[in-house]
Amino acid sequence: MDKLPLTLDLDALRSFVTGIECGSFALAASRLCRSTSAVSAQLKKLEQQCDAELVMKQGRHLALTRNGEILMGYARRLLALNDEAQRALKGELLQGEIHIGMQEDFGESLMPGILGEFRRHHPGLRIIARVDRNQALLSALDDDALDMALLWQSENSPREGKLIGQCQLEWIQHPEMDISALLAQGEPLPLVMFDNPCLMRSRAIACLDRAGIPWRVVFVSHSLSGIWAAVQAGLGITLRTRVGMPVHLRVAGSTLPSPGNLGIMLAHGHGNVADTGARAKLGELMEAALLNVK
Repeated sequence: MDKLPLTLDLDALRSFVTGIECGSFALAASRLCRSTSAVSAQLKKLEQQCDAELVMKQGRHLALTRNGEILMGYARRLLALNDEAQRALKGELLQGEIHIGMQEDFGESLMPGILGEFRRHHPGLRIIARVDRNQALLSALDDDALDMALLWQSENSPREGKLIGQCQLEWIQHPEMDISALLAQGEPLPLVMFDNPCLMRSRAIACLDRAGIPWRVVFVSHSLSGIWAAVQAGLGITLRTRVGMPVHLRVAGSTLPSPGNLGIMLAHGHGNVADTGARAKLGELMEAALLNVK
């Protein structure tokens, strides 16, 4: 009779996946309500079961080995199936639909992974997603057209929600643009911006005015793709975060004054389409995704 294959420990798999998502097994231990030593012991047990090293240190962060990358995909599927089975037995599988929104900066870079993972946890729930600018998402929440939204924290009109992170604002430019030369010549700094109202436009103008740096808006767009296209064409400089920044653009560095940080918040609508469990899971996925981009 053939020997039965070894059964991987699901608790160890959960510690492994959570540790990588958090970038730290200390943070994973806090999320899993375990001690750091217990989580480390589970990882060691999993590596013994797999007879392979699964993670390695890269600076202050964790990275997957080749075997770790192979296991990660299977681990997430096994855990999702386990969690789905538990919810089915408890009658907790959700049906219906949930409307979520996401600010443009997060849409392309974060939404696919977040929605894919959320769908695996709630396969019976229809997801309707909207990618838009901050003001449009806030209006949709007020009109109950969205159940929840990931957006930039408004400074003038704070809204009830959970602050889940901070992103450094950066001056972003084409690599060949010489900002120092423009400033030395007294030329107004060419800005590529959204039309008003826009949090980052207001922050950029206020920052430059405080520093006594002349500026002029040379290009206005209604979409983030238009902003990136204009900056890539060398028309001017913009103020955004590194989230979703095209790889061939660069941050201006210390040439210009620092515009500070901008909060990221998860805001909820007035309706109650999704239960607290689904909302909590979606919030966890968003927080984990943001850990990798800040």
